[in-house]
Amino acid sequence: MARDTSRRSRDGRARTPRAQGRRSPWAAAALIGIGLLITGGVYAGASAAMATTTTESTVNSALTAEDGKKLFQANCATCHGLDVQGTSDGPSLYGVGELAVHFQLSTGRMPLQMQGPQAPQKPVQFTDDQITAIGDYIQSIAPGPTFPDDEVLDGEGSAAEGGELFRINCAMCHNVAGAGGALTEGKYAPALHTTTPLNMYAAMVTGPQNMPVFNDMTLTTEEKRDIITYLLYLQDNESAGGFSLGSLGPVSEGLFIWIFGIGSLIAITVWITAKSN
Repeated sequence: MARDTSRRSRDGRARTPRAQGRRSPWAAAALIGIGLLITGGVYAGASAAMATTTTESTVNSALTAEDGKKLFQANCATCHGLDVQGTSDGPSLYGVGELAVHFQLSTGRMPLQMQGPQAPQKPVQFTDDQITAIGDYIQSIAPGPTFPDDEVLDGEGSAAEGGELFRINCAMCHNVAGAGGALTEGKYAPALHTTTPLNMYAAMVTGPQNMPVFNDMTLTTEEKRDIITYLLYLQDNESAGGFSLGSLGPVSEGLFIWIFGIGSLIAITVWITAKSN
């Protein structure tokens, strides 16, 4: 006998199973949309909070002269002394000023890796804020040359006057085109093709390495501005005479003519002889 699987109520009547309702196809899309909205809102809020925290930490990370003192004692005092008085391995820094500090540190010349004829340019070890802090510390205990007005570095002076002044005062070491050149005893004048306007001014005022100091009695501030304008013009414009060959003058030009000019004549002569034979 087949088993009656239908349910009966208490009054004896048969009760059919409740029909299960089907879920709407839009329900899943709605749930996904709500989830995305919640996730996006949480992410946006977290990003805003992180940005605020980063901004506050950036504002609060400005370094002071006291921080510069700690950096100096950790990285420079070995050669220059704890009180910048100098040692047998490094000169005193009294009177060099923050401008000299910026030049030496922003070009990577200091800290010095090893003793040599002069400090080579290399990758910078400190951040801009750290360089400023060290400069503030040196300036606070032994004032010296400081940063010029922005007008001096704007490159809006007279390039013609600056070129004449550069050829008179600087070209014997740095080359007329600012390509640099060799000096005595393994020293050299660096190329100026990538030097910043501030470091051009700093070099003239502080006289690093073998460079003489050009104070206002030698070159006025306006004349320094003109020289900077001329050098920036050289940086921004290609050689008017064509391929510069390193801007090394008759040496590179003569070598080019010797190798390619005479070499081409010899090749043509050999070719003509071979054809005639």
